[in-house]
Amino acid sequence: MSARQVDERLNPFPWYHRMRAKAPVQYEAAYQTWMVFGYHDVQRVLSDAAVFSSASGGGAASSDPLDASLISIDPPRHRQLRALVTQAFTPRSVARLSERITAIATGLLEEVAGQGVIDFIDDFAYPLPMLVIAELLGVPQQDQARFKVWSDAVIGVGGMGGSPRAEMIAYFRRIIEQRRREPQDDLISALLAAEVEGQRLTEQELLGFCVLLLVAGNETTTHLLGNALLCFDDYPEALEELRADPALIPEAIEEVLRYRSPVQMMFRQTVADVELSGQRLRAGQWVVAQIGSANRDEAQFPDSDRFDIRRAPNRHLAFGHGIHFCLGAPLARLEARIALTLLLERFREIRLDHDVDLEAIGSSIVFGVKHLPIMIQA
Repeated sequence: MSARQVDERLNPFPWYHRMRAKAPVQYEAAYQTWMVFGYHDVQRVLSDAAVFSSASGGGAASSDPLDASLISIDPPRHRQLRALVTQAFTPRSVARLSERITAIATGLLEEVAGQGVIDFIDDFAYPLPMLVIAELLGVPQQDQARFKVWSDAVIGVGGMGGSPRAEMIAYFRRIIEQRRREPQDDLISALLAAEVEGQRLTEQELLGFCVLLLVAGNETTTHLLGNALLCFDDYPEALEELRADPALIPEAIEEVLRYRSPVQMMFRQTVADVELSGQRLRAGQWVVAQIGSANRDEAQFPDSDRFDIRRAPNRHLAFGHGIHFCLGAPLARLEARIALTLLLERFREIRLDHDVDLEAIGSSIVFGVKHLPIMIQA
């Protein structure tokens, strides 16, 4: 019997199950928000931009750069902005990172190889994507400690107001201005040069993308890796299968994304009256698409509460759906594949320390643990 206590926020799945059964579309008066739990309803909320708006603030006029980013704007500007960003953030440019990701991950594992017990989050799952993002943006690796403070603030761990927010915006403004004067071979320089239909990114949109990449490229990949180890702890036979056949790692990553989705929810606002599962939603109301629930929907995923690395098909919604499908999905998948491959190659034993309690990171959106002590042996 494990001595470990698990934060109840790390197990919302029984609640999701109850809500799908009794109230798949439920109005929460306390929050003046509709909660949507079923797979097909969540998929529609995420993809029907004509009814469910992503605009969450003042757009380009807002002081928050995320309000001018891809996740917070609607067509037609969304189409233009995504086309601009895609010019610089192509699958080919991501694929070129493979060698560097491997080198970074190998170096991180070498640093901890002899320690016996490590904090998987602090020692590996956090610094890996952060160092990759730093290289992509062309910013000094030594600034990664500040990145952690800023990204935590954006996802609601410790709040976004005040100093961290102002510091982050000022930092990226300086980098952008430096690249205007002296372009380099990095993503910010490429974004400054990108042009579609005579349009370029405004400074606020460029700031928004930097902030979005910092958060989406850091927090979600960190917790994809951490959640993978939690899944393997619950299903040790899956880990042995992967050791025997590493070619299954990409499929295992997709199942981690479904089973313990790093992003559990996304917000939308209705711009017209609409009906979902017999409920009438009025224009102007907030909607929460419960991605973590949709990915456990029994109607879409047979035996949905079982972790199955051979699950097929696996049409999870962990990266969203439709025009807002995550631009960074190929990078997250690449980092996770390389990280897990190297981890299994380097250590013949990987075990969670069941004497240590697990604590949720404290975000309502991003799902993962603050720390994850593991025992390793080469």
